[in-house]
Amino acid sequence: MLAITVGLDGSPESLAAADWAAREAAQREVTLRLLHAEDSLGPQYVPYMGVPGPGVIDAQREWSAHLLREAEGRLTERHPGLRITTQQVQDQAVPALLTAGEAGELLVLGSRRLGTVTGFLVGSVALAVVARTERPVVLVRAGERAEEEHLPDATGAEAITTPYRDVVLGLELESPGDAVVEFAFEAARRHAAGLRVVHGWNPAAVYGYGAVLDSGLNAELAEEARHGLSDVLRPWKDKFPGVQVREQAVIGGAGRHLVHASRDASLVVVGRRRRKAPVGGRIGPVTHAVLQHASAPVAVVPHD
Repeated sequence: MLAITVGLDGSPESLAAADWAAREAAQREVTLRLLHAEDSLGPQYVPYMGVPGPGVIDAQREWSAHLLREAEGRLTERHPGLRITTQQVQDQAVPALLTAGEAGELLVLGSRRLGTVTGFLVGSVALAVVARTERPVVLVRAGERAEEEHLPDATGAEAITTPYRDVVLGLELESPGDAVVEFAFEAARRHAAGLRVVHGWNPAAVYGYGAVLDSGLNAELAEEARHGLSDVLRPWKDKFPGVQVREQAVIGGAGRHLVHASRDASLVVVGRRRRKAPVGGRIGPVTHAVLQHASAPVAVVPHD
């Protein structure tokens, strides 16, 4: 069964993630699965000798069921035709989310704002899931609203009936990852949005720091980067002819350029290369920077 799964824990960020996931599930015409893992009892419960009593466990399960019922009712009211299922799992959050994510099309998690600073505060659960899952994960910050995904109307006011803002894709030319590129193109096609592709390159990494001072060599390298980006994207533009693509080969690390681009984006798409590591997985520096500081939802797509 095709489904989008969202992890709920009652926090504002998880409720914002549920709203985003519901909009996406309705648009894709797939099931929305609301999941709560019952491993966290919260600070109000103090177990005796480190072991929660039966009353505590029953109270937690009752609260979990109430949380799921409330979320289901609210989302059903907003999206009457959407099929919603709920699931309580007696397991730790990370393995529960990983298992649920593998069984679905997309996994959606929440991340808190960094106070007055734009961006995410990505917790250990979200980072662990992003680093280990084999399926795409979208992180949504607390306070994310549907209006922010759309361009303002003719008066400059927020709206949900105007076109979507661009989808932004961070692309490595050395290992672009078909799954990452396809996810971004498909998201842009589905929402009738433009696709802005950002590739960051560093002349010092190619020819040493002397290249930074050589304007002629810099121009040559910039032209190579632009041609390389066009070559990678050409077959995808042929496959998705309706998607308007804007290509940007920029000097410097891609992370800060993607963070800047996220201010006018409906979604930022980045990749995570699968690595065979002895313990867990790893998130690259660009993806980590985007997760921490982007102001739009971020999709992390695993690739070989």
